[in-house]
Amino acid sequence: MPTYVALLRAVNVGGTGKLPMKDLVKLCTKLGFADVRTFIQSGNVVFRSKLGERAVRTKLEVALTEKMGKPADVIVRTGPEMKAVLAANPFPDAEPAKVGVFLMNEQVNQALMERIFAPTGEKVGAGKREVYVYFPNGMGRSKFKIPKAVGTVRNINSIAKLATMAMS
Repeated sequence: MPTYVALLRAVNVGGTGKLPMKDLVKLCTKLGFADVRTFIQSGNVVFRSKLGERAVRTKLEVALTEKMGKPADVIVRTGPEMKAVLAANPFPDAEPAKVGVFLMNEQVNQALMERIFAPTGEKVGAGKREVYVYFPNGMGRSKFKIPKAVGTVRNINSIAKLATMAMS
């Protein structure tokens, strides 16, 4: 049974996207997922399921939309895929907290890469379904913009932790 990492978009400690991780664990367990674990209060959940990636994503999006009262976007990767995302980091020598990974469900294409706005010195690299960004001045000060694409950003430290959780 594959292990999946689900990354919820716009879920955080406060504001309109607040979802306690204990509630996320209950929701995932109710959906039939096994060995459900979360990592930090930003919508990261690791679990096992017999379902395929698309079915897992659909089940989670439907359940979260119902629970949150607004459309929910979920990005899903298998354990080996998360390990590959980490290994493909084009900025391995950069300070890990300054490397972000924008994870999407769709393939990265040249049109998307050409429309990225990086005016404050960010460096960008394309992955399979990820865009890697090095933020030399930190994420908080950046004016970086990615065109309308459904996805969510995690720093490389979080990617490493999630990959480890999914592979153990």
